[in-house]
Amino acid sequence: MDDKPASFSLDSRRVAAAGRHDYEQNWCAHIGEEFPLPTFSAATAADFRLRFRAAKVQDVALTTVDGVSPAQTAEGPVPDTDHVRLWLVHRGAWALGSRRSSVEHTVAAGKFLLRHAGGIPHFSLPPRTRARCIVMPAAPFSPALAGRQVAGHADAAEVRLLVAHATMVEEVRPELSPAGVRAARDTLVELALAVAHGGFDDVNTRLAPALAQAAKNLARQRLADADLSPTMLARELNVSVRTLQRAFAAGGESVAAYIRERRLESARQALSASRLTVSEIAAHWQFADSGHFSRAFKQRYGLAPTEYARQNS
Repeated sequence: MDDKPASFSLDSRRVAAAGRHDYEQNWCAHIGEEFPLPTFSAATAADFRLRFRAAKVQDVALTTVDGVSPAQTAEGPVPDTDHVRLWLVHRGAWALGSRRSSVEHTVAAGKFLLRHAGGIPHFSLPPRTRARCIVMPAAPFSPALAGRQVAGHADAAEVRLLVAHATMVEEVRPELSPAGVRAARDTLVELALAVAHGGFDDVNTRLAPALAQAAKNLARQRLADADLSPTMLARELNVSVRTLQRAFAAGGESVAAYIRERRLESARQALSASRLTVSEIAAHWQFADSGHFSRAFKQRYGLAPTEYARQNS
């Protein structure tokens, strides 16, 4: 399998058809014939405005699309492939069919679909769709899928872990060593298998980076919540607290320390950008009281909150 760096990004939201040409050239150069492109409809080709990111990780392809214009495949045959595909929609929808004129399944916003695809399905995306597609080899999934498809909510614990890992791989793909590429690929497949099974082996140490990243993503969304804690994060991600702590420890930190650091950083930004008092900021970011917040802030930044606010107002 190819371990060479293979990724690209493109933003043609204001370029229309010229962006399609760049997209096709980049796809062929970086992703290759193993993952053939569909033929787009004439209307799509004429108004091709999207922000796009793609990465190839051995026999896995990751794509993220944030479109302004609609997109639809052209009628006609599609290339034969033997892949499992996972579609995940954040905004808009992804309609799939064996023919362009038919819609057999629509992946709505906040949902996902995982299934074996013997070829590239015809699809259409309405304007302003933001979605992700992960293409993987079929062989590892033959016992798990066995002719069925799996659909559900994008906030399922297994999907969160997969998305966190896929995003991380997209960002660092050009910097990965051959060993790193292989590890990234194996973890992607293993996490996708967990989506197929509706659960995963939470003692598998290879999942630690993805688990820690998913927990960090969730923690950043919930920093102002009073119930944010290692226990809450573990519950949301369907693992034990001990497993979550081990995942953070593999990266040299603790769950509680990460939450505290992010809350302090958010409080620091608020001191510079808002008119809230120290007490109000301490309460918003769930510190026990303003005294506790002031001591933690000074220990981290070397200044009391009032001094910091005065110097940066």
